[in-house]
Amino acid sequence: MAVLLTSKDRVVVQGITGHQGQFHTRAMLEFGTKVVAGVTPGKGGATVDGVPVFDSVLEAVRGPRANASIIFVPAPYAKDAAIEAIEAGLKLVVIITERIPFHDCLELMPYARSRGCTIIGPNCPGITTAGQAKMGIMPNHIFRTGDAGVISRSGTLTYEIVNAMTQGGFGQSTCVGIGGDPIIGTSTVEALAMFQKDRQTKRIVVVGEIGGTAEEEAAEFIKRHVSKPVVAYVAGRTAPPGKRMGHAGAIIQGGRGTAESKVRAFADAGVPVADYPADVAKLLANT
Repeated sequence: MAVLLTSKDRVVVQGITGHQGQFHTRAMLEFGTKVVAGVTPGKGGATVDGVPVFDSVLEAVRGPRANASIIFVPAPYAKDAAIEAIEAGLKLVVIITERIPFHDCLELMPYARSRGCTIIGPNCPGITTAGQAKMGIMPNHIFRTGDAGVISRSGTLTYEIVNAMTQGGFGQSTCVGIGGDPIIGTSTVEALAMFQKDRQTKRIVVVGEIGGTAEEEAAEFIKRHVSKPVVAYVAGRTAPPGKRMGHAGAIIQGGRGTAESKVRAFADAGVPVADYPADVAKLLANT
């Protein structure tokens, strides 16, 4: 049945009347997502592509029975938007917004966990369950229903690798873009645990990058808890030390978080690592 998101979920788009909110609401509807409401304070009563707009998330829950939220709200207001969704009782919140202040995430993530809410992101491409629903900004046409779960810290690499998988004959169960910031809602290890339990997912792809220890922790978790075949790709192998590469979390400091250490950790866990994004499909052929 895939993880986190299915065709039964009823989605509210916070920030639906902005340019990004309108554009991606249209794409999500075209993908088949049940977008049942939008929220922009002060614009209640309007519609966007036939989707009713409300002044608050609580109205979207009480009226159209929304049970998940995707946030396109500008960074200074994103934390408050997420808290509003959590306090309205939603259990899944995807935060697309980038450049959210560090301390806002430090406060938000523990609060979400204390309320039993799963957050994906911020600064992420969202979730796509092939053939069912999408909450995010991933291109619609690259997906094909299948049995491979995808976990990625990088949006653009997600698109490239998913497209290569589809072209190579490997469809996807769910693709989870967890984001590349230092503080995120759902970790690689947590996503691995979800895919390990999911009956539709028969194999898993992990797309990592330099910085932090997420890949090393994932490799250790795979050794102990994952019985399904896993293949990986690690971005940033030629990045110079001390220089941030795109994502806020993609920085090597003090010799920690290098591509070499991540590739070595995966190899120690029996996880083959692709040299190039397109090679992921070739590795899947051997699983």
